[in-house]
Amino acid sequence: MSRQFNMRSLILSTGTTIILPLLLLFSLFLLLRGHNEPGGGFIGGLVAAAAIALKLFADDYPSAKSLLRVHPLQIVGVGLAIAALSSLPSLFVGENFFTAQWWTLYLPIFGPLKLSTPLFFDIGVYLCVIGTVLTAIFTLVEAEH
Repeated sequence: MSRQFNMRSLILSTGTTIILPLLLLFSLFLLLRGHNEPGGGFIGGLVAAAAIALKLFADDYPSAKSLLRVHPLQIVGVGLAIAALSSLPSLFVGENFFTAQWWTLYLPIFGPLKLSTPLFFDIGVYLCVIGTVLTAIFTLVEAEH
């Protein structure tokens, strides 16, 4: 016998509406600064998943699920593919597996943009963590219904 409590807090719901975009932006900040300082794909993914979980607690399951637009397991699959593909450029240039490769793109307005295989690997980890954590949370919520 489970009880269904439908208590919504106006303060939590309003606060979540304000803080959710900031948390997602902070998760991207953690993702991008993770090469030289603390941060990276794992902690950035945890912050992003926590932001969506906060939406779940503040509002309801359908509104939290609608933020993703895809199933969380699809996010895991895309993340695994990006992380695995980040190892291929080193093989094309004759280096050892997962040796970091760096490129500089010159954009007319922004100037030089540095890209690397560790960045793509971190993006893959970021997506895998978001998908895994949200799959676990959403599965628990669906089991309750």
